[in-house]
Amino acid sequence: MDFDLRHAIMQNVANNTKEQLEDTIVDAIQRGEEKYLPGLGVLFEAIWKHSSEQQKDMMLSTLEQAVKQ
Repeated sequence: MDFDLRHAIMQNVANNTKEQLEDTIVDAIQRGEEKYLPGLGVLFEAIWKHSSEQQKDMMLSTLEQAVKQ
């Protein structure tokens, strides 16, 4: 069986609004369950691929500060 997790996750949220996407992210974080990590990773990958260099730099600065806490 060939299952593409990235594709399945992207298909699952393809027609979501910004509010629905936010709800999905917030819910996954609040639940804190390991099973949501791959989905969050796929969403982050999509954000990264569609970000400018300036946006990437901002995300990296935010991440750098977050991991130090």
